[in-house]
Amino acid sequence: MTYKPPACPKEMGPAGRKLWRSVVARFEGEQHEIVVLEELCRAKDRLDALDALIRRDGLVVDGGWSGAKASPALVEARQLQIVVARLTAALRFPQGDDAEQSSSRPRRGGARGPYAFRGGAA
Repeated sequence: MTYKPPACPKEMGPAGRKLWRSVVARFEGEQHEIVVLEELCRAKDRLDALDALIRRDGLVVDGGWSGAKASPALVEARQLQIVVARLTAALRFPQGDDAEQSSSRPRRGGARGPYAFRGGAA
């Protein structure tokens, strides 16, 4: 039986569709991985929308009597970037040397932290 990549969800935005297509073209995902990929793509769309707000309104907004403060869109984007890193780590895509020797399946094994550096101290 040949693998048929799942269709991209219709509500996905441009960035999410692009990410979806690039992943399903290279990797075969099981149902639980497809759910994670869908959330990752939604998060990418939201990051792009937040980036547009930040570019329009700036990094800093008027905080009233307390002075300037970070834009709420910037704060949310920073939190969403952490979510993207964790979802990406959960999918266990091959990295570095592993990518050259990878099959069409993501790596299996224990959870990898989203901030682990290769060759660094643990």
